[in-house]
Amino acid sequence: MATKIRLQRHGKKGKPFYHVVVADSRAPRDGKFIERLGSYNPNTNPATIVLDFEKALDWMNKGAQPTDTARAILSYKGVLYKKHLEGGVKKGAFDAAKAEELFAEWSKEKTAKIDGKKDSLTSSKEEAKKAALAAEAKKKADKAAAIAAKNTPAVEESAEEVEAPEATEGAENTEETEG
Repeated sequence: MATKIRLQRHGKKGKPFYHVVVADSRAPRDGKFIERLGSYNPNTNPATIVLDFEKALDWMNKGAQPTDTARAILSYKGVLYKKHLEGGVKKGAFDAAKAEELFAEWSKEKTAKIDGKKDSLTSSKEEAKKAALAAEAKKKADKAAAIAAKNTPAVEESAEEVEAPEATEGAENTEETEG
């Protein structure tokens, strides 16, 4: 029996949610399966992947073939790398302790990368929120200034304009009398 590690689609239209399952290759996509290995939610950023690592590794060692997306998920979680390291131990390239050390180092780097992405996403959201608040405050201040300018009495402005020409005429008159 040819087995595949693949995704079963769940969730409503436009909001997919997947179960990672091992199924007979002849079974329908959302039909009968042998074992459920985990879940994959692409709606979050970064995507949420819950996977039973040991079961997935066991099925990979038994010869189950992952689909393209399932392969990407297994690679992301490190199942394919762990299988690769176990193959190196079987061939005698290095011992099991070295393989565990390499996998632990890879997993630490991967966790740091994921945490960095989460931190950058939260900081960019906060910066966008601050920029939006600053733009809103500026717009509010401009609007308040426009309302204040509109609501100032127009009589005072016209009175100032009238007084200013009289003062200049008086200055001209004094120069003519002196001359």
